[in-house]
Amino acid sequence: MGLIDNINKLFDHRIRLGMMSILIVNDQVDFTRLKELLDVTDGNLASHTKTLEKANYIRIEKSFIGKKPNTKYSITKEGKLAFQKHIEALENLIRQQT
Repeated sequence: MGLIDNINKLFDHRIRLGMMSILIVNDQVDFTRLKELLDVTDGNLASHTKTLEKANYIRIEKSFIGKKPNTKYSITKEGKLAFQKHIEALENLIRQQT
């Protein structure tokens, strides 16, 4: 088994890595807050959320508050497990290099 076998390619991008880091410690985060925390555009955030949703790593919940649309994101059990494995793989890689 290679040193980087358990590193998940879906988390290679800094925005997806940031999203997962935020969602693993929060039950839910809405679109606006996630966009502010990551300092990204609407389109950029939307494309990365689609990638993570397609992998079943995050759940997207759309609703309305009054007449205003509201989108909330949360991490799935599968996403939490995949992200934890990714972090462990990075930690193992660092430990092996010291």
